[in-house]
Amino acid sequence: MLNNLSLLVRHRALIASLTGRELKARYRGSVLGFVWSFVNPLLLLLIYTFVFTVVMPGTRPTELEPYAMFMFCGILPWSWFSSSLLEASNSLVAGGNLIRKVLFPAEVLPITIVLANLVHFCLGLPILAAFEVYYRTPLHLPDLLWLPAIMLVQLLFTTGLALFFSALTVLFRDVRDLLSNLMTLWFFATPIIYPLSLAPERVQPLLKLNPFTHLAVAYQDVLFTPAPFVVRPGLLVLAALSIATFLAGHFVFDRLRDALPEEV
Repeated sequence: MLNNLSLLVRHRALIASLTGRELKARYRGSVLGFVWSFVNPLLLLLIYTFVFTVVMPGTRPTELEPYAMFMFCGILPWSWFSSSLLEASNSLVAGGNLIRKVLFPAEVLPITIVLANLVHFCLGLPILAAFEVYYRTPLHLPDLLWLPAIMLVQLLFTTGLALFFSALTVLFRDVRDLLSNLMTLWFFATPIIYPLSLAPERVQPLLKLNPFTHLAVAYQDVLFTPAPFVVRPGLLVLAALSIATFLAGHFVFDRLRDALPEEV
């Protein structure tokens, strides 16, 4: 397993090349091309702004205003997470012609999906920053130094799950549909459209068992809350869990590696 992990470093040029190909393929044939990477989060933020300022004004605590910004701080990383898992679960099936080649490292395909969605997440951050300037959101700027660390935690956690689900889907095709429904449930079990503090006290311990809760709260603390960022214990636990998830996901993938070319 350790040998295969070291191969990922050796194949970094291949991973970068396939990530670029994935990004180009996503908008191939479209007029705007990569501009959609900025337009999509911009439209999403404008929709939330319209809904919660025109259609449903005054329905939130004043400390969460502008509410669209609060939601966007959670939805942006969630989109990276959910899109990565849903697309990665089908990546080996779609790339069957590649993994049948003896020397091709199959784990590169789901990792490429995660990295491509990471690029889209990063391209959404300037949109978020522009609206924070527009709304004059009072940020504690030194807290932004924590953002790469939070992103790294999410990257490891997401990659581990992507490796696990991609390998499992090759053997059990129903995993894709089950995962799609699971992500819907997972979204509402995460404090993205509501703050964790407003959840009923009896429910909060259950929400804290959700790993993505701690990521969502961390992003909200860094990108929305004006108070200085404090590393919560849940985020530290998740950092350790993300490493374990990555190693476990790669272990499962490695154990199923020999069966993948036959099943795709």
